[in-house]
Amino acid sequence: MTTQQQPRPYVPSKTLDTPYPLIDNDPHLRRVIRYARPSDYLAGAAIGAFPPGMMLLWERIAPSHVGKGGFPPIMRLAGALGLVGGFLYCCERSTMRFYGFRENKREMDMDMREMVDKVKKGEPLYGKSSLSPHMQGVASRNSRYSGVWLHVIPWFNLVNHEQHGVDTAKYYQQAERELEAERTES
Repeated sequence: MTTQQQPRPYVPSKTLDTPYPLIDNDPHLRRVIRYARPSDYLAGAAIGAFPPGMMLLWERIAPSHVGKGGFPPIMRLAGALGLVGGFLYCCERSTMRFYGFRENKREMDMDMREMVDKVKKGEPLYGKSSLSPHMQGVASRNSRYSGVWLHVIPWFNLVNHEQHGVDTAKYYQQAERELEAERTES
């Protein structure tokens, strides 16, 4: 007895009402880091410097008297916590722009330029994936809007897939306009 597998219906992701346009509701970690602004890196560095800075301040105000070997391990731990916290904060600020929660004009321009260039080259918009379409959908559903809870559970999109909650026709239309303009110029 054989059973036929019916194709699973594609359910589009929910779009949130945000003050700025949605760029991508599941940005890949590489894009999040690439699109981060200098102010994001500066804010991440400030958050990262806080734990070791506070340990130094507390040691100055109320010395622990732990001896020669007691303070460096605590500073290494504070430094590691600062690095992780600073990285997560930087990524969260950048991700909020992809979602449209923060001003994102610069990122919209970068996204349009990147995607139009990919269209012109004939490359897939969001990269190639070795996963099956079903597994790409699973990965997408697991990491979509995960940046909202990045401070609770650090969860990033590390999978290339086509489910990003935006209409990709705008990239193809812009590429057609640019190619037409280049053709008429020549």
